[in-house]
Amino acid sequence: MVAAGEAGPDEYSEEVLAVVEDIPSGRVMSYGDIAEYVGRGGPRQVGTVMSTWGGGVPWWRVVRSDGRPPSGHEVRALPHYAAEGTPMRSGGDRVDMRRARWDGHSRG
Repeated sequence: MVAAGEAGPDEYSEEVLAVVEDIPSGRVMSYGDIAEYVGRGGPRQVGTVMSTWGGGVPWWRVVRSDGRPPSGHEVRALPHYAAEGTPMRSGGDRVDMRRARWDGHSRG
């Protein structure tokens, strides 16, 4: 909820958040994947949206391009990956991007 007098997310932020909400359980997109999907901005801009507005969406489904969870949220993200059956790399601290990446079009 936005406090009185405080602006909500802008159009770009709303687009990014809508994409994140659509990522299926057990799948992920990188910050760059999302920027490419919405057709503007880049990984840093998506990161800014997520750090500002991402608390109400499945934020753990947005990862770095190497499969690492969002910086500072690694411990909180891992149980979500386990619960959703997200494919992980050996060692269990990074998502297997080859198997878990969602292209934004097909489900599953």
